Amino acid sequence: MAGLIGGGLVEAILALVALEAAVLAVVLRRTGRGVALPGLLVTLLSGAALLLALRAALIGAGAVWIGAWLAAALAAHLLDLWLRLRP
Repeated sequence: MAGLIGGGLVEAILALVALEAAVLAVVLRRTGRGVALPGLLVTLLSGAALLLALRAALIGAGAVWIGAWLAAALAAHLLDLWLRLRP
């Protein structure tokens, strides 16, 4: 249980996010329906970066690592907004 609290749970959630991305990419490829792949990937990337910031905090990583993951989440989020709002 301590492993899950110390970051293992976050790693399991990240694995599920990766599985979600793979399944949605396969669905898009086979059916042509679903979210466009670039938009999907940057959305999931911003969430994954937030999860990694959480993991860094849980395992006691330094503030630099937490800040770096939060900055990566912001960059991915801004890219996501740009992709959605461009004309």
